Amino acid sequence: MPWNECNRMDERLRFVARLLDGEKMAVACRDFGISRKTGYKIFDRYMEFGVRGLEDRSKSSYRHPNKLPFQIEKAILRIKQDHRTWGAPKIQDKLVKEFPMIKPPAVSTIHVVLDRHGLVKRRKRRRHKAKGTPLSQALAPNALWCADFKGEFKLGNHKYCYPLTITDQRSRYLLACQGLESTKEVTAFEVFERTFKEFGLPAAIRTDNGIPFASPHALFGLSRLSIWWLRLGISIERIKPGRPQQNGRHERMHLTLKKEATKPASYNFLQQQERFDEFIEVYNNERPHQGLEGRYPGELYTPSAREYFEPGVPEYPCHDRTIKVTRCGRICIGTRKINLSTVFAGQYVGVREVADEVWLVSFLEYDLGFFDRELNKVEPVGRNPFAPKVLPMLPE
Repeated sequence: MPWNECNRMDERLRFVARLLDGEKMAVACRDFGISRKTGYKIFDRYMEFGVRGLEDRSKSSYRHPNKLPFQIEKAILRIKQDHRTWGAPKIQDKLVKEFPMIKPPAVSTIHVVLDRHGLVKRRKRRRHKAKGTPLSQALAPNALWCADFKGEFKLGNHKYCYPLTITDQRSRYLLACQGLESTKEVTAFEVFERTFKEFGLPAAIRTDNGIPFASPHALFGLSRLSIWWLRLGISIERIKPGRPQQNGRHERMHLTLKKEATKPASYNFLQQQERFDEFIEVYNNERPHQGLEGRYPGELYTPSAREYFEPGVPEYPCHDRTIKVTRCGRICIGTRKINLSTVFAGQYVGVREVADEVWLVSFLEYDLGFFDRELNKVEPVGRNPFAPKVLPMLPE
């Protein structure tokens, strides 16, 4: 008979009972599907310890060669109780003074001991909160573009469509309206690249704080898309969270787009995109705008004089070295791996020693943060380094 895993204690009792009744070991082991070695082990435990010997035993090791001696653990707790404000590094230094003949435990080990006894006060993790940026008023075409995803809607084939729209803030010219399958940055890259090649580069782009325009947990809220804009010399503006009226002209266009091109929705992406293209033509060249004194956006807009270009590798002549950020967002110097941010993956940054064993990390002409000999993470500078360049204030 097979061994019943769900109630091993009862099976062992039945096995021992049959042996006590005089049944041979070989026959009992064959019926229970176990080896004779296991059968003798079970029977010997019963004869030595009784019924308790049939219970499951702990499988943990009897000895732990790397376990911290209890005397050292008691000393750690004593020092912590005497000095409540001391942390693991200072307690380690105190152990070296008190027990010079013993190798002190690592700082991380001391911290684990303190945490196990509830002596570590955990700090609440500070999450990045988007605050928006100062906003400018465009005085000429291509001084400021606005981009956003109109709310998704379901097509006739039950797939969701996410329209990505780009407008010129000054002339209200609708530069692009592309129906996408998601808000992922890969497809957004293609739309912006095609728009840049057709209309040139703007001075700045205004968006909200959502993906793919921003990354809520990345350094300074940057995303791969916004870093690409910076490399093209495009400044960044972001509205405050929950304030769509700061991008009011663009949102008003979305209302017109919703009424004229999405109700009812088409069956598939190809048919829906044809309606978007027709809407662009009518919106730009046939529909008078009250904000433009009845003129068409196509009468005011002219393409940018700044042509699109493929950004090259940046140079850092004032830095000690130029390093390419790894795919996992790290700066590798020898055997050291310093965490920066995954949004900088594949980008080149400059590293310069600004003090004794303190290094500064820069991207383009912006200083990102510092790291030292022990810290394997770039600590950001106190204020947004992109503020002077990314957030220009055009005169009213």
